[in-house]
Amino acid sequence: MEKQILGRVYHARNIRTGESVAIKVVSKQKVAKGNLAAHVKREISIMHRLRHPNIVKLFEVLATKSKIYFVLEFAKGGELFTKVCKGRFSEDLSRRYFQQLISAIGFCHSHGVFHRDLKPENLLLDENWDLKVSDFGLSALTDQILPDGMLHTLCGTPAYVAPEILAKNGYDGAKVDIWSCGVILYVFNAGYLPFNDTNLMVMYRKIYKGEFRVPKWTSPDLDCLLSRLLDTNPETRITVDEILRDPWFKIGYKERQFHSDDLDLVEPTDSIYLNAFDIISFSSGFDLSGLLNSGRSEFHDRFVSGETPERIVEKMEEVAKQENLKVTKKKEWGLKMEGQNGNCIAVIEIHRLTEGLVVVETRKRETEAGRTGGDIWKDKVRPQLRSLIYEPEEQVSGDSNN
Repeated sequence: MEKQILGRVYHARNIRTGESVAIKVVSKQKVAKGNLAAHVKREISIMHRLRHPNIVKLFEVLATKSKIYFVLEFAKGGELFTKVCKGRFSEDLSRRYFQQLISAIGFCHSHGVFHRDLKPENLLLDENWDLKVSDFGLSALTDQILPDGMLHTLCGTPAYVAPEILAKNGYDGAKVDIWSCGVILYVFNAGYLPFNDTNLMVMYRKIYKGEFRVPKWTSPDLDCLLSRLLDTNPETRITVDEILRDPWFKIGYKERQFHSDDLDLVEPTDSIYLNAFDIISFSSGFDLSGLLNSGRSEFHDRFVSGETPERIVEKMEEVAKQENLKVTKKKEWGLKMEGQNGNCIAVIEIHRLTEGLVVVETRKRETEAGRTGGDIWKDKVRPQLRSLIYEPEEQVSGDSNN
């Protein structure tokens, strides 16, 4: 089963605006030990993509040498789980929260994001008692789908996991989210789980066979919807579009007319501009490179320059020619340096940081760097690039006063 990123969550307040936020603190050491760097980066990428009134917003990502801080929208009402533990919801309240859940999940799916760990503990309430989907640590993107059209990573919470995940033959991310939504709706209405047993394998058998009973107070229309949500066959399981047309679901449902401030998608691009998370990773005081690269296998060298990318590439080519190195251009502003024997010296990429600044990043496998070219880069190439390095005026004036 795929691991989830754990961290403590704190309530904080912006001292300037008085606005409350939640701060999730994750230890870099735990991330490194659990090989969860990819999960952290994926969760940040996903949460930056999604802007929906029923999804917790990610405002900012900060970091120190030992911690990563997710600055999130504060959900004053807490977990929906604590509410349902006190007793089942009325059918009308169950419908209201289920409508908000489907609105959020339908939005995620339409933009290639699959949550994969939906449960009441990951559903929060704001000050207006509206639902907010949170915790995208186990989410998947469409680019993780294998050639067979399926996801294959085992993940989720046992009581909410879909039967096709247990079969281990691959699964559709949207379909397993719908199954989990069905379990959640059942819990809203009943106050307990549809599939439950102290013996995990017995519970899994019940899930796999779809063995559950609805409470006697369940209306016929809700009973029908639950049977379609908890259909063990993913091919015939109800879809989001079909849910939106369901008679029980449609009662009182009004598709919200979203405004640009409420609903936004930041599509991932190959833009030359860096996002805030990249900028943090390039900062010497907030270096995340060890986290993102597991701190083991890659040699990194970075510097900020005030020169244009074209000038930097030109200078690199001049230095390479002097040192009898072969240069192969990669993408628009990137190149690869190789020695005469074909060994890679370094791969250099140039990223736009601001209108006037760029970051020059050099990557190389550390084991290979020490053996086949690390010294050439550090001792011969890098010193000749010193004139390209940007030095802030504050730092220059500060040095002159010392």
